[in-house]
Amino acid sequence: MKNEQRRKPVKTTFDKFINDDSEERARFDKEYSEFLLSEFVLEKMEEENLSVRGLAEKANVSPTVIQKLRSSSTSDHISYRTFLDVIDTLGYKVNLVRK
Repeated sequence: MKNEQRRKPVKTTFDKFINDDSEERARFDKEYSEFLLSEFVLEKMEEENLSVRGLAEKANVSPTVIQKLRSSSTSDHISYRTFLDVIDTLGYKVNLVRK
């Protein structure tokens, strides 16, 4: 029988820079959540054929708020109430669940 050598698992770039650094992991998780929210808003706007202005008018918020949500650049700078208004306008509601 051959003497099998055990290989060390190869670390991916993600493992090296994210999983091994708790601060980087926290930043990644936050930014990824913002990205997902942005993608959700974009998808729903497309499904409903809504422009930035159209959604803003329906949600009674400024177009800048919608643009921020779409770009995920500063989605953490809008109020929770504003966020709920936009989500409600898109026909959804937020449910809080324990991790």
